[in-house]
Amino acid sequence: MAEHQTRRHQINYLRTLSGVVGMIRNPEGTESVFDIEDGLRRTGAMDSFEARVAGLPGVRELMDERYLAQPLDVDVLAAMPAGSLGHALARHLLDHGFDPDYYRKVEVKSDLDWILMRMRQSHDIWHVVTGIGTDRVGEIALKAFELAQTWRPMAAVITCGGLLRYLLKDPEQMGAVLGGIGHGYQLGYKAQPLLAQRWEEHWSRPLAEWRRMVGLPEQPEALGMA
Repeated sequence: MAEHQTRRHQINYLRTLSGVVGMIRNPEGTESVFDIEDGLRRTGAMDSFEARVAGLPGVRELMDERYLAQPLDVDVLAAMPAGSLGHALARHLLDHGFDPDYYRKVEVKSDLDWILMRMRQSHDIWHVVTGIGTDRVGEIALKAFELAQTWRPMAAVITCGGLLRYLLKDPEQMGAVLGGIGHGYQLGYKAQPLLAQRWEEHWSRPLAEWRRMVGLPEQPEALGMA
């Protein structure tokens, strides 16, 4: 039994390492990101992550309810009033050509399954609400935000992997990367838990109001992105 568990842990860590290497080679490859997280599923770090999230104010109720969003209708959101969260999210998706259903699905059988699914399907909402961009440095900054709020292991790996990638390939951008990480972490530390929000029930609420409610600046700081 012990030998089997050791082999399983080795496989999981190799999967994580493969994901990190893939991310460094191709930062736009989302499959590498999901490989990292899947490889970390049975680690002590994930236990700490689950316990941290379960203890955040307002999250337990949504977790017990298994609250998840229905597939997004981007056209409906785009028709909402300018300045609303729904309209801002639609513009975010359309302007960048993003697929709102891009993320790797998890069959929700446990609290951890729910946490991962909810975070994956809320990813673009978090970009919009925080005002953090979607370029390479922006994605690292958002992972720093997630790390401050949830202790998500994958966020830690990507933040560190991003630093390594820029140190090796684009050292002249290290100032922007470090600034993005600091900015994202401070925002996440000060804000209310974004994972506790029922965004989908209030698409028409002004984005500025949402930001006030969760303790984020109404006018996000512009970062020097790479």
